[in-house]
Amino acid sequence: MMEKILLVDDDEGLLHFLSRFFQRKGYEVTACLNGRAAIEKINKESFDLILLDYKMPEFNGLDTLAEIKAVEVKTPVIIMTAYGTTDLTIETMKKGAYDYLVKPFDRKDLSRIVNDALAISRQMKEIVSFPDSTTVVPASMDRNSHQIIGNSKIMRDIYKLIGQIAEKDVSVLITGESGTGKELMARAIYHHSCRKDKPFIAINCAAIPETLFESELFGHERGAFTGAERTYIGKIERCDNGTLFLDEIGEMSPALQAKLLRVLQEGEIERLGGNRIIKVNVRVITATNKNLEKEVALGGFRKDLYWRLKVISIDIPPLRQRMGDAPDLVDYFLKKFSLEYNRPLCYLSGTALNKLTSYSWPGNVRELENCIRRAVLLSTGDVIAEGNLMIPDPKEEHVLQTLNREQLIERLKEKLEEIIPEILRLSKQNIHTNLIEVVEETLISKVLRECGNNQVQAARMLGISRNTLRHRLKKQLDKQEDDQET
Repeated sequence: MMEKILLVDDDEGLLHFLSRFFQRKGYEVTACLNGRAAIEKINKESFDLILLDYKMPEFNGLDTLAEIKAVEVKTPVIIMTAYGTTDLTIETMKKGAYDYLVKPFDRKDLSRIVNDALAISRQMKEIVSFPDSTTVVPASMDRNSHQIIGNSKIMRDIYKLIGQIAEKDVSVLITGESGTGKELMARAIYHHSCRKDKPFIAINCAAIPETLFESELFGHERGAFTGAERTYIGKIERCDNGTLFLDEIGEMSPALQAKLLRVLQEGEIERLGGNRIIKVNVRVITATNKNLEKEVALGGFRKDLYWRLKVISIDIPPLRQRMGDAPDLVDYFLKKFSLEYNRPLCYLSGTALNKLTSYSWPGNVRELENCIRRAVLLSTGDVIAEGNLMIPDPKEEHVLQTLNREQLIERLKEKLEEIIPEILRLSKQNIHTNLIEVVEETLISKVLRECGNNQVQAARMLGISRNTLRHRLKKQLDKQEDDQET
């Protein structure tokens, strides 16, 4: 379905140019010569983006903007103007505009701003919901709705937690492997929050070059650096009173971590090249596939920022730990892609489902989604056979796992070669350390934490029997008691 753009300007020549420009890019375009006509259109149908002229007779751009925002709360509005002053910029942003464009337009600048605004429009309008108590997979689906699928206990506990904290204006840290659905969870929190009618902006901290990231996040003043030809409003300022989602937060540089901490503590920013403090009110949700606690210990992430972000933490399990949800996920994706590609609803054969549920899915739900998408696209009938699923057979997967294991062992050896000389140096200074005990104690403690103190699972991961694990834990406990007595 084509995205819809509304153009509002009293210049017929400009409307003709913009209409052809956007139609060539595949958008459905509606044009109005004044604000009154635009409001009438908006009352009859919804749009994904509105480009609005600032200076129009009778009913000017700012008056029109105020009425638009009363009707189309989640539709981004870009102000078009020949008067690109900083004061105008601030005024339009305060009244809810997403951005501004200075006439005459640079086509690349026009395309970039419109693409950004449409992406945010999609994020805000695509509703994310949870399974209800009676159905796991929805009977009917809408292109603008997404559902988090899973009825396992671990997922139900996550739904309960989100229900408890969504309306509480607190920071949330979402952790989990790549492909587990961390952004979907962030958007679910947003859609169930008291800020659901305000902006939602998602930023992947790993996808933006570090040299551009500060400007993208905090904005910059005109002339702040070479090429800064206009004042640019950063994502945090655009998100005022809304929700900012920072994915891959562990990739953020220390300098920007300090600035983000200021946003959380003081609610203020400064644009790059500026000297004016700007007050902002933003709820921050972050996500990472890294162990931030470990990054803090290694000095790669600020401890004070970590605790500011982790007021509430949600850990999303990998798919292999909730394989009971896999059949429901498959049904959901089959319905989704049949609708998306206008195909008859497909089904998986029994052997195909068995193959799917016996695979470990290292790419998690995202890998499963891509697998089903491909199967729906390439299927010729209504049944997807085992051969239509691009899944490595168990032998191939075992080879990959063996290679990964060998690579990890080599990395472990390299790390030990780095640290052992330091420990031996202590021994030469008569500071004796039982290296084997230190390594064993550290390894056992870490594995137990990963397994939730499940000794059977921990013993299996360590490659020892449960009795051996118990013996070594007792030995560690006895040593601690002896150390306390001495």
